[in-house]
Amino acid sequence: MSEPFDVVDLIHRKRDGGVLETAELQWLVSRFTTGYVANEQMAALAMAIFLQGMERREIYDLTQAMIASGERMDFSSLSRPTTDKHSTGGVGDKITLPLMPLVASFGAAVPQLSGRGLGHTGGTLDKLESIPGWRAELSNEEMLQQLEEVGGVICAAGAGLAPADKKLYALRDITGTVEAIPLIASSIMSKKIAEGTGALVLDVKFGTGAFMREEAKARELARTMVDLGKDAGVKMSALLTNMNTPLGKTIGNANEVRESVEVLAGGGPEDVVELTCALATEMLALAGITDVDVREHLRGGQAMDVWRRSIEAQGGDPDAAMPTPKFSHEVRAERDGVLVRQDALAFGQSAWRLGAGRARPGAPVVHAAGIDLAVKPGDAVRAGDLLWTLHADDASKFERALEALDGGWEIGDEAPQTQPLILDRIS
Repeated sequence: MSEPFDVVDLIHRKRDGGVLETAELQWLVSRFTTGYVANEQMAALAMAIFLQGMERREIYDLTQAMIASGERMDFSSLSRPTTDKHSTGGVGDKITLPLMPLVASFGAAVPQLSGRGLGHTGGTLDKLESIPGWRAELSNEEMLQQLEEVGGVICAAGAGLAPADKKLYALRDITGTVEAIPLIASSIMSKKIAEGTGALVLDVKFGTGAFMREEAKARELARTMVDLGKDAGVKMSALLTNMNTPLGKTIGNANEVRESVEVLAGGGPEDVVELTCALATEMLALAGITDVDVREHLRGGQAMDVWRRSIEAQGGDPDAAMPTPKFSHEVRAERDGVLVRQDALAFGQSAWRLGAGRARPGAPVVHAAGIDLAVKPGDAVRAGDLLWTLHADDASKFERALEALDGGWEIGDEAPQTQPLILDRIS
């Protein structure tokens, strides 16, 4: 049987700035998934898309074709409205952990299908696996049951969701096309739409520790993804958030879980609380739950109840002792002054070198490794004050972790200008 299209023709057209039709994109993704379209050809097309871009309709068709490559989840049997959040990833970004139970405690269902970390950005599943017994892999039946009974679930996305995306992502990673906005947007949104949620809030980060460093690029990505979701019938909004400085006072796995539990107990760092509450308000509004005081509710303890029940439902012990590091190294101030800069990328890479992250997919992480921050930008320090503590299970890792921090922070004489954590809302 002859093929209706020639992949080389499609590569030529996109390379020269042309537009691909709906049927062409459907055929291309389908035949790439089955192996008829070779990796080299898809890599060439990815580069053409990176250089020439795509129209809104093309990105929608690409996304829908990737959804069609696998299964779709259906939450219509639930008695609660579904609402979800996706973050583009950052340093110290543990927001999913307090956010899921907070939103679920208002009566919404929160299906957080999460991933693992690679490089300097941490993975939600890696953090939760610090809890003894907790398991990430759930069947669809277990997920639905937990959403109905507990209200929220954080678990691994099944391999059946948008398999074309997994195959294309692996190619983008080795061909210099990861930053192509049409490919990022279709990658994220194909999985989220296939997941079946009725509403989705995006946390799109910009800054040194973010996937998109430039604010303008992050804004373009947020706009593209919001439009994609709306075109597919999902209620959407996005927050544009600052990732020049690590979020909260912990970077790692076990220590980020501890900080999340502090937030659920009514404490925790203000930036983590601010972003958690802002995203919760967005998620609840899209689910039709309005006129609520999210901060007051967080202090009330209902979210902590959902957290404990969700951990137990996935085999974990919410009261178990968390992993502790074998070795710690303190960094102290050499002069009086004010911390004026704390570069998110430098601290993320340092935590990664300590063992908190992985260099290749499937490698283990050290759950106790990471960094605890004693100060954040704007805090006054005296000579000898503790700045941060590095944790590792192998003391030889401290040297390279400290090298990563070189030039990544600065103590000055005057407080820095404060930057808002949430720059804008896009809907």
